[in-house]
Amino acid sequence: MDIQNKTVLVLGGWGLVGNAVIRKLIPEKPKKIIVTSLKKEEAEEEVEKLKKDFPQLPDDYFIPWWGNIFIRYDYKDMNRNELLDNPVTRKIIMQDIMEELNDEILQSSSIYHLLMEFKPEIIIDCVNSATAIAYQDVYSRYYRIKKLLEKKPSAEILAEETEKIFCTEYVPQLIRHVQILYNSMNKAGTKIYVKIGTSGTGGMGLNIPYTHSEEKPSRVLLSKSAVAGAHTLLLFLMGRTPEGPITKEIKPTAAIAWKKIEYGEIKKGGKPIELLNISIEDAIPLNGKLKLDLDKKFKSTGEHLKSVFIDTGENGTFSLGEFESITTQGQMEYVTPEEIADDVIYEIKGGNTGHDIINALDNATLEPTYRAGFLQHSAIEKLKELEKIHNVNSVAFELLGPPRLSKLLHEINLLKIICGTMKQILNETPESLSQKAFEYIKKDSKLRNEIISIGIPILLPDGHSLLRGNEIKIPPYRGENELEITQDKIDLWAHDGWVDLRPQSMKIWQSRIKTIIEETEQIPPDDTSSMFVRTKKYWNNFETIDIGKVVGWIFSKEEKGERMKA
Repeated sequence: MDIQNKTVLVLGGWGLVGNAVIRKLIPEKPKKIIVTSLKKEEAEEEVEKLKKDFPQLPDDYFIPWWGNIFIRYDYKDMNRNELLDNPVTRKIIMQDIMEELNDEILQSSSIYHLLMEFKPEIIIDCVNSATAIAYQDVYSRYYRIKKLLEKKPSAEILAEETEKIFCTEYVPQLIRHVQILYNSMNKAGTKIYVKIGTSGTGGMGLNIPYTHSEEKPSRVLLSKSAVAGAHTLLLFLMGRTPEGPITKEIKPTAAIAWKKIEYGEIKKGGKPIELLNISIEDAIPLNGKLKLDLDKKFKSTGEHLKSVFIDTGENGTFSLGEFESITTQGQMEYVTPEEIADDVIYEIKGGNTGHDIINALDNATLEPTYRAGFLQHSAIEKLKELEKIHNVNSVAFELLGPPRLSKLLHEINLLKIICGTMKQILNETPESLSQKAFEYIKKDSKLRNEIISIGIPILLPDGHSLLRGNEIKIPPYRGENELEITQDKIDLWAHDGWVDLRPQSMKIWQSRIKTIIEETEQIPPDDTSSMFVRTKKYWNNFETIDIGKVVGWIFSKEEKGERMKA
């Protein structure tokens, strides 16, 4: 893809890799670059530095944006712990993570606001997402709840801690982040998304010797690796979505360094480390119990820790000894941000660096095989043969799921029974099809009971009567046993997993069959090339109905669910 005259969004632009990426982008002449960071001062500081280093560019060429991209726009500049301590904002955050994605959740998100404001064609994501999510540390919250339970807490306190656990769960947060990112990019018209990922361990294995004051290997560190791996697989799926942006991920497996080397104050969490005034006489006896949090704090000297350091950006500030230890041969070693940036630019422009992990997974996964495709025909024939021998229709069992698959299969099977051919479906009125399907369901108790018994209700033609069994798959259980019935909900539930015998459902089926026939008849009869798959022969000249083929067509064409890659 040509970068010239394109709007580029660099998430994490203040960071080490983001900074290098921006500087490598400038020679490619994008229209503008959006520079983001968590904190306002970071984004503005980086933009001011870029303006100073590239004075020839327009004043609005670099645009700062700041805030937490994993949260609502209204909360993006607020402290997450404070948000979780507030019962009102905590409930909203919990719902944003755990509820089904809807327009309100999507359009309230930081990412959506950011992408709708700038409509970037190119996004380069340098945020260390795995760290941001995994270092919320569900283990520490577990220990807190464990201690609370020993004290038999009130229901209110227990409810508060439970809500905080839901807000800390790694996988739901990651899933929601990717859902929001994907939908926002589609609406913004983003063409390519490149993620700078992580292995979580700097390329080292389970023997990594660096811990978080716990067992080796650290569970917190492995959580980061687990989140990073799950993130990669979700991006792998995003890259297999036809209408989504081109998706790539560069995953460095070494420490990344460096931003600057100098002498000065050493900071932790953005604050200077204070030097304490502690004498030998302040030693405490090691007997009884050791207090982790002192009742009386030691006094500060008023001075801050100063030393020579190497700044590795978001990965931290290291002393000479620390940097030398982790980058020595046989440890993490390191890679420079400029090398990562080179790979990013080359991949965006269509090159192949060999470092795009999404492409690597595409090539390493076991795709559908010729043998399986050849044998699929034999399997179908054997199934049909057994259907005739045992005088049954093998339609749907609702073991595979989702319920919509079973619903569609049973609906087209009913139409197959009452009409026989595709063309005959079009010769009936929707009302006639509805009535005939209803009469057949009344008459054939075996089929009726088979449908209901797998958890698929049957909505009768009047639209207000439902045949159901002890269990129904739709609507799914969401903590409430009773749901208010409205017309909109009936339509939604019927769409998702009820066999719908209403005339309006039959009208939809007629439209589908008409489209199948029309698109097939547009194929030139003398075209015997490999271009077309769903030919008249495929559909048996519309004289029979293969229910699986019809529903497969619906998923591929109507619901835009066609497989993109082998």
